This record gives sequence, structure tokens and C-alpha cells, in this order.
Amino acid sequence: MIWKILIFAVVGYLLVRLFKNDLLRKQKADEKQEQEEMDAKIAQGEMVKDPQCGTYVSKDSEITVRDGATVYHFCSYDCRDKFLKALQEGGREIPPAGK
Repeated sequence: MIWKILIFAVVGYLLVRLFKNDLLRKQKADEKQEQEEMDAKIAQGEMVKDPQCGTYVSKDSEITVRDGATVYHFCSYDCRDKFLKALQEGGREIPPAGK
């Protein structure tokens, strides 16, 4: 009787490990695919880097600041405001795009 319980416990443990490893492999493959898609968008110019925090955002982002021909894109209004504040403290002010 004790052998049956021990065998079921070992088999159960092995099955759990098998499924857990399979899920981890799938998760890593999904993360790799997402990173490859992001890299492709960056290479194609669809994504640009937020100059304040370094996050990549869509070029279609509505949170922008225009400086002559240069348009800065931001992930949030908070990043945009920090960027503008840093420019003002440096003696240079750029009005937000659309204002």
C-alpha cells in the first residue's frame, strides 16, 4: 500500500514538473516573440524613444513636444512635464505641441 502512494506521489511530481517546464518554455518563447516584434517596429521607425524615461512609444502618440523640425514623443504627461521643466531650468523653453 505504501508503495502505491509513493509511486503516485513520484508520478504526480514528475507530471507537475513536466507541465511547469512546458509553461515556462512557452512563456519565454512568447516574450522573445514580443521583443522581436518590438525591435522590428523600432527598426521600421514606428516606435520612438521617450527622451525623459527611455521607454519606447508609438510614433502616433499624442503626447508630443515640437522643437522646430524635431518632435519629441512621450509615454505620459508626467514625462513630458519633467522634460519641459528640465528645459526651462536649463534656460530653454519649448511649448508643447498643439498649444
